[in-house]
Amino acid sequence: MDSFHTFTIYTHTPISSSAVIDALRSGHKLALSDEALSAIERCRNYLDRKAAESEQPIYGVTTGFGSLCNISVDADQLATLQRNLVMSHSCGTGDRVSREIVKLMMILKVQSLSYGHSGVQVATVERLIEMYNRDIVPVVYQQGSLGASGDLSPLAHLSLPLLGLGEVEYRGKVISGAEMLAAEGWEPIALQSKEGLALLNGTQFMSAHALWAVEEGYRLSRWADLIAALSLDAFDGRLEPFSDNVHLVRPHKGQLTTARAVRSHLVGSEIAAQPKQHVQDPYSFRCVPQVHGAVKDTLDYVASVVATEINSATDNPTVFPDTDEVISAGNFHGEPLALVMDFLAIALSELANISERRIYKLISGQRGLPHFLVAKPGLNSGFMIPQYTAASIVSQTKGLCTPASVDSIPSSQGQEDHVSMGANAATKLIRVVENTERVLAIELMNAAQALHFRRPLRSSEPIEQLVEAYRKVVPFIDTDEVIYPHIARTIDFLREYKW
Repeated sequence: MDSFHTFTIYTHTPISSSAVIDALRSGHKLALSDEALSAIERCRNYLDRKAAESEQPIYGVTTGFGSLCNISVDADQLATLQRNLVMSHSCGTGDRVSREIVKLMMILKVQSLSYGHSGVQVATVERLIEMYNRDIVPVVYQQGSLGASGDLSPLAHLSLPLLGLGEVEYRGKVISGAEMLAAEGWEPIALQSKEGLALLNGTQFMSAHALWAVEEGYRLSRWADLIAALSLDAFDGRLEPFSDNVHLVRPHKGQLTTARAVRSHLVGSEIAAQPKQHVQDPYSFRCVPQVHGAVKDTLDYVASVVATEINSATDNPTVFPDTDEVISAGNFHGEPLALVMDFLAIALSELANISERRIYKLISGQRGLPHFLVAKPGLNSGFMIPQYTAASIVSQTKGLCTPASVDSIPSSQGQEDHVSMGANAATKLIRVVENTERVLAIELMNAAQALHFRRPLRSSEPIEQLVEAYRKVVPFIDTDEVIYPHIARTIDFLREYKW
């Protein structure tokens, strides 16, 4: 296999969120390094010896699960125990998880199992890799995880196809796990002791969502700065609030980074250089460095937590061959992710919140701009209603920002009596990311329209290039027309434009 197009899993080399996303979107294949293979084999061999020699029950290896932890299982039933675990825990419902996030779950599950603390067979890990490399994507549902004992239900759905159960996306269709195995000429994996628990315990549902949201959050943060710069010029705003001196005396990293980004986007703008009649701008323009900057700092913090999580063994019990220990503990608990995903949702909602306020100012008929950004308001409603849409989205997002992590409902007859609800934080966060993108798209549509009314003055070269490219997919609106296709195309533009 060409190593240039391979994402290799190592035991002692950390992976980064950006590298994982790049591997996913570039179509790289997964492969285990020799050290990862050795670590997996060594742990499995140790666990087999430990189970055979130990007179004491080992949780999840020779016992039942959850509140059934005190019930021992005969050696000849251990494989059945693990298969039953996967089947009984596959209780997902609701909407399906996106292909991208499920594939991220597969990468992260392989990574977590490769540390040699989970006790799985090499064959199990290699089957997950083969499925990933052949673009065989398990059907996983959004609802069902409490975010402690890990993401049990969604990871059960991820694992069912290994056994010839469940469903997968296969060559453009959804088929059963059994049909997939037959098509590939594979036999079902015969799970050994502890393997079902290793597959189902873990935070890969939460961490995949968090990883995706962080990477999208950075993209939207960059867009927010560029679109805000366009709006600032279209609104004839002042550049003094973006001066280094202002931000060096309150030296939050993100704040200074944002101020410099907006200034760099507007270098050479004739509009920015012209004398201003107004002394100051509204907060939604003047405080872009403080608001966008705080979002950047939040993203950096959340990214650091996610980086730790995706480089961790998160199933239970944890196996330590070197010290001859099998410890039942709580690395599956999603609290570290739940808290930061709630935090990130709040931060990204602020990008949309301040964006909607700039939209409102652009259509308000101030500073020489026509009401609702059309030449003949009254006869034409112009950009009146896109602001309504943005306001509706922002309001919905505020509801989605109610923290999931403050809740806990006991489960498993009280054995699992405090859970993170991190899976709910994860699915809400994805909706917040998508809503933020939609509001920024509406701001871009409004700001590009407003810039037209500043002619013949020109903005900076980066802004003019942006608007020129944008006009190839969304036209200037002279008189009223159907708007929703323009919003959809603007969202696509945010995903495709390279700058």
